[in-house]
Amino acid sequence: MSKIFTIPVQPIGMVRNKLGRRNHNQWKDTTSQIIIEPAFQDALYKLDEYSHIEVIFQLHEMTSSFQTRIHPTGNLDLPLMGAFATRTPNRPSRIALTTCKLLNIEKNTLTVQDLDAYNNSPVIDIKPVTKCPQKIKTPKWLTKK
Repeated sequence: MSKIFTIPVQPIGMVRNKLGRRNHNQWKDTTSQIIIEPAFQDALYKLDEYSHIEVIFQLHEMTSSFQTRIHPTGNLDLPLMGAFATRTPNRPSRIALTTCKLLNIEKNTLTVQDLDAYNNSPVIDIKPVTKCPQKIKTPKWLTKK
């Protein structure tokens, strides 16, 4: 077993939207702003040449203890899954990654769509999406929803 250690992380910005705790998928089609710290604004140069970005953020409002197996979205009608086989925000490191559409950049503010982060979530990093798999495999229960 490997030694668990602390990894220092510096937030680069903050999410702004009207979303707090909510039911699964209520974030879809939501427009959010990511306010980047002024010290990092120059790092946004030419990011607007991409249509989508990956946003890494902290799940700052998660308070429940990590469970290794869950029913997705807490729905007991869905199959029991390992937490890492779901998009649950209940994660041991409280870190999330979401791909979202980049709509606009104005100074140090990015406007994005489909970001599933709560208001005031600290943003840890942003990366452009440079490729997408030709075909994504997902479980049958996910496509039935």
